[in-house]
Amino acid sequence: MRWCVSIGAVLVAGAIAGGGVAAPNPGVRSADKETVASVDVELVLAVDVSYSMDMDELAIQREGYAQAIVSKEFLQALKTGPNGKISVTYFEWAASSDQKIIIPWRVIDGPETADAVANEIMKTPIRRASRTSISGAINFAMPLFDENPYRGLRRVIDISGDGPNNNGAPVTGARDAAIEKGITINGLPIMVKEPSYSTMDIDNLDFYYEDCVIGGPGAFVVTIKDRDKFKEAIRTKLVLEVAGRTPERRVIPIAEKEPRVSCMIGEKIWQDRWGR
Repeated sequence: MRWCVSIGAVLVAGAIAGGGVAAPNPGVRSADKETVASVDVELVLAVDVSYSMDMDELAIQREGYAQAIVSKEFLQALKTGPNGKISVTYFEWAASSDQKIIIPWRVIDGPETADAVANEIMKTPIRRASRTSISGAINFAMPLFDENPYRGLRRVIDISGDGPNNNGAPVTGARDAAIEKGITINGLPIMVKEPSYSTMDIDNLDFYYEDCVIGGPGAFVVTIKDRDKFKEAIRTKLVLEVAGRTPERRVIPIAEKEPRVSCMIGEKIWQDRWGR
């Protein structure tokens, strides 16, 4: 059974503030005789750069990830794991065939390595591209774990985006393939603008992410509905992922109910508008 937890940034921050060592995560990978985990989590940051994101949002998003990685909360979360370090890679995505790695796999084990990764994120020119393929991002992310020289106790894909899948394979197939590999997918749905005909935005994007995108042990969503809370939400989500936590809230068995928003809504909107 797959479980998910849907949360707001303020609730997540409250869960972290509780302190203490994180409880064992049901998604922990067992180290076999040939492979000993050298990091606590292998974290793939998959960041939406589709045209529906304006340049200001893209800049805030970049700054949010960079600032989160060097924050005291993030660095404290590193210390909660048995290894005290994580490996991370950062790529940007749009259409099903458009993914660009910005940060290859790097180890973060303290302030110096965190600064190096943050600086590398900020120095890369911002770009935008057409279409939105969450499935393409997930399918691109999965083999990255096989290329990672650092073995982790957990494997997490962190998807941010401001719209539903409208290109490439259906998102649920990619999600289920990742879950079968023991990968957890968390979501950061961005809802700072009113839904617009021109941008393919939808109402209840948070529900779409909860029911169609995220999955795996301890999966959760942090929703951004206020532009001023953009950076705070990114930091909160990364801290939870590094510490292997989910907030204390009622857990919803999503496999036992119908999606509240159609998992094919993006494809349908595109077909209705452009007939292809």
